[in-house]
Amino acid sequence: MSTIEMTLAGFGGQGLLFAGKMMAYAGLIDGKEVSWMPSYGPEMRGGTASCSVVVSDTAIGSPIVTEPDVLIAMNRPSFLKFIDAVKPGGTVIIDSTMVEDRPERTDINFFAVPATDIAEENGLKGLANVILVSKLNKELGIVSDESLKAAVPKCVSLRHQDMLEYNKQALEIGAQQ
Repeated sequence: MSTIEMTLAGFGGQGLLFAGKMMAYAGLIDGKEVSWMPSYGPEMRGGTASCSVVVSDTAIGSPIVTEPDVLIAMNRPSFLKFIDAVKPGGTVIIDSTMVEDRPERTDINFFAVPATDIAEENGLKGLANVILVSKLNKELGIVSDESLKAAVPKCVSLRHQDMLEYNKQALEIGAQQ
């Protein structure tokens, strides 16, 4: 891996900014260059939210991602907005609980994971985002598994420390998808 540019997108409140931050922190722990840039509409929770994450072995020229190598889409509007921007040979992962569409493109690697259903079935409501990030890392090995696990306590706020173990469980489940 030299540079991986990612777009993670969905509704505000689905935890895409958190998921992107996890990837960025894991990259830092692995000694890589990283950038994380959030973007969200004025509606916040329920509106659109996305973030751009770059993880690289070399210096990053710009944190802006216009042609991602990776797209994680957790809702249909995000899938439709970003699918055509993904580079040929890129990877797209959707939460198939929330997105019924499938890409017409044949030049990308595509994974449909019913992450919201899986999270709820395992008592991990709200952690579909972590399941998808873990699936992404399983497929592409962007960061080490140890670093991804070590990033969780760095990203979970002090107010939500009770969620640490649940996030770690979601990582394990995502790695099995």
